[in-house]
Amino acid sequence: MVFDPEERPRPKAGVAIEPIALDPLSIEDLEARISSAKAEIARCVEAISKKQASRDAAAAFFKI
Repeated sequence: MVFDPEERPRPKAGVAIEPIALDPLSIEDLEARISSAKAEIARCVEAISKKQASRDAAAAFFKI
């Protein structure tokens, strides 16, 4: 089997931020963790918007 570098395996759509024990974290650490999670959510929302726009454009183009 020949490996095509363009055909990279898709990342799993599982948990991006691994659950950890929160008790040992400081308030600042928890706030930083929340900030990181919010930033990742914003990236996901933006990606969804772009994909939806692409899908809508394709659907409009091929509509009979």
